[in-house]
Amino acid sequence: MKLDDKYRLERGQAYLTGIQALVRLPMDQMRRDRRTGLNTAAFISGYEGSPLGGYDLALSRVRSLLTEHRIHFVPGVNEDIAATSIFGSQIVHVLGESKYDGIVGIWYGKGPGVDRSGDILRHANLAGTGPN
Repeated sequence: MKLDDKYRLERGQAYLTGIQALVRLPMDQMRRDRRTGLNTAAFISGYEGSPLGGYDLALSRVRSLLTEHRIHFVPGVNEDIAATSIFGSQIVHVLGESKYDGIVGIWYGKGPGVDRSGDILRHANLAGTGPN
């Protein structure tokens, strides 16, 4: 067993904390998409002060793995900016210039930030996402 098995191992058992499982989730999605022939990427943003304290640190610690799997992580100054960034990653296909078949968006924040970000979350929900 190696320390990075928690992120690299594709078969067998890996021991993870909850935060580590959240870090691994988009990597597994990218692996799954590649097996089905999709050229996808992921974009993660959220507020560093969220109750998921440590998520941003855990993502930052594995930047090379994120890059390897085409996962881009940008901490948000606040929940609104993070949610708006995620929304942008979801509608880039309308420009017709996306180099990816789809982009997985992952947003995180705290309760009051969810309340404050309601406008962008509503608009994103109404706009929808690309097919992948």
